[in-house]
Amino acid sequence: MSNYIEFEDKIAFHPGYYIKEIVDDSGLTQEDFAKRLGTTPKNLSLLIRGEQNLSIDITMKLSRMIGTSAAYWLNLQNTYDALIAEFKSREELSQEREIFSFLDYKYFREHFGLPHLPRKIDEQIEQVRNFLNVATLSVFRKKNMAVSFRSAAKELSEANVIKANIMVQIATNIALKTDAPKFNKELFEQKVNYALTLTEKHSTFYPIIKEAFLKAGVILVILPNISGSKINGATKKIGNNIMLMVNDRRLNSDTFWFTLFHEIGHIMNGDFGISFDSESGEQEEIADKYAEDMLIPYEQYKVFLAENRFDVQSIKIFAKKIERDPGIVLGRLLNDRKVDYNDWTLNGLRHKYRVQTR
Repeated sequence: MSNYIEFEDKIAFHPGYYIKEIVDDSGLTQEDFAKRLGTTPKNLSLLIRGEQNLSIDITMKLSRMIGTSAAYWLNLQNTYDALIAEFKSREELSQEREIFSFLDYKYFREHFGLPHLPRKIDEQIEQVRNFLNVATLSVFRKKNMAVSFRSAAKELSEANVIKANIMVQIATNIALKTDAPKFNKELFEQKVNYALTLTEKHSTFYPIIKEAFLKAGVILVILPNISGSKINGATKKIGNNIMLMVNDRRLNSDTFWFTLFHEIGHIMNGDFGISFDSESGEQEEIADKYAEDMLIPYEQYKVFLAENRFDVQSIKIFAKKIERDPGIVLGRLLNDRKVDYNDWTLNGLRHKYRVQTR
């Protein structure tokens, strides 16, 4: 490290620069000067090279030995540190611009009310940084920043990682502002069963389920997806509570409910992290099985399959029997390849959701 720094039209010298001049003018070796100063030659050498900041102890010793004020030396150190900070801040902003290139400011403006700042990239970055409550957007480059990425970590691009981390950050910030009692697993199981009775209430279920889960210490957050995140949902312990986040990447009611219950399955198994698209592994299989069996009881589903009738009316009758939205039954049949995705006669059974954040 140099004992001075030049940045734009400014230059600042480390206190070690001036100490070297004093040592040279004294006619003493650095070793002799260090002994008179009451420090080690190594410490003095580090200070002269600008590799060590001036301590209060050395400041006072220099003041007494040379006859200068302590403020003089502290001001030199502060001026040098301030220019270093300005330089690093500019470097950091450059890195943030790289990260911001993966994002669409419109997402934050439309969904979370950030101001309209056309073509003002640095101001947009500042707005997003403040909204996410981080010191720098660079923190979102790190895999497993807030929660485990599980088995998908090796397959993700930098853009995927950044976007997934940001979605979890938004949900976490919302959860941190939410008052909730301590997580109660037994009560949560009751509220989960209650949620199953609401699958047909497409326009009203969210606030009802959100309030029910909250009583059990689970904070449900539904977010609009950031395109390219590859994330379906996430679970995270926050103090005595649990944050449960899902997004609207899959807009149909069947995929939404499956994603929700997949994340609930992770909570029931004490497994916290992010669920990505096409993720594999034992944890994901367990969560999938939980979601399948909760949404459509296995034994009843087997009987329905044995009848081998999957027209609109048959699906509606079975859905009514198990008290589920017909779209959930259709989604399971599509997943199990019992019906064709191109069968337009079944389209009326599917319901699309849209997340409202404001």
